Amino acid sequence: MSVVGVDLDDLSRRMQSTLSVLKTEFAGLRTGRASASMLEPISVDAYGQSMPITQVATVSVPEPRMVAVQVWDKSMVSAVERAIRESSLGLNPVVDGQLLRLPIPELNQERRQELIKVAHKYAEQAKVAIRHVRRDGMDSAKKSEKDGDISQDDLRVASDEVQKLTDSMIAEVDTMLAKKEQEIAQV
Repeated sequence: MSVVGVDLDDLSRRMQSTLSVLKTEFAGLRTGRASASMLEPISVDAYGQSMPITQVATVSVPEPRMVAVQVWDKSMVSAVERAIRESSLGLNPVVDGQLLRLPIPELNQERRQELIKVAHKYAEQAKVAIRHVRRDGMDSAKKSEKDGDISQDDLRVASDEVQKLTDSMIAEVDTMLAKKEQEIAQV
């Protein structure tokens, strides 16, 4: 959809990409129960370059409080173990041949509060990014009005549409944050 002077589809696409980044960041936050997605942010130094852990191993969840990482290449086991230990997840892998077992410790209240603060920080960054996209849309509409391409009424309509889109995306961020908070706080 395009309002005179503003490409709403482009703005929507850019805001949606911000939401998908937020979703990925939230997936990396540990909630006290095992999840294969919690290892997604981890990169392993493999074959002379940095690769996502999913490109050198299979990640599975055999039990609610255990993640299993089956490394494909025997020579990569120590690199994968090092990458997991050095990540900010606070996990301690147990090596069994080419299989790494990651017991997920119970979260204490202090750690839960820290994770909630991190989730709020991620959400705020997403909101700022969405507002930057809104500003680009508003600037585009104002430029069109200044150049005489659209009237002041069209500018007002365009601004209202951009604001509606922004409000809906910010509401989506708040919904995602509330859900993640609930997940983290769940004992």
